[in-house]
Amino acid sequence: MDFVLAQFNITRLKAPLDAPETKEFTDFLAPVNRFAEESPGFVWRFTGPEGLPSSYLESVYNDPMIVVNMSVWTDIDSLKEFVYKSVHVYFLRNRKKWLESASSTPMVLWWVPKGHIPTAQEGKEKLDQLEACGPTADAFTFQVAFDSNGNPLKP
Repeated sequence: MDFVLAQFNITRLKAPLDAPETKEFTDFLAPVNRFAEESPGFVWRFTGPEGLPSSYLESVYNDPMIVVNMSVWTDIDSLKEFVYKSVHVYFLRNRKKWLESASSTPMVLWWVPKGHIPTAQEGKEKLDQLEACGPTADAFTFQVAFDSNGNPLKP
């Protein structure tokens, strides 16, 4: 069976999405998501109504200040390339301007069968699993990652 990599992350807004304090962040949600969709290795991303970024949805956390992001990629290297070596890195480096931590573990990775579309609830459960058990082959991080067969990857 072929597998693809799912990622789920959460963060807490410092101000509502329509506030002046988050304008730079919200103005670039759509372009950055579009860039992700055009990136090598991209498979799918969680979207809201009419294709709006998932950040516009009230999350599975029932807190409008917590925003979620979930996507699927062909492999870890493609996701890392997008996260750390594209326009996305500007927002990662400057996130404290608009965002604060919503969890001690803000992101989780896991393998899903090719063709499977994960749900926000599934992402939340994987994040909870990572927080409870630490990185395992079922829920891991970039720093402690596993291949789709459950074998540890070198950092």
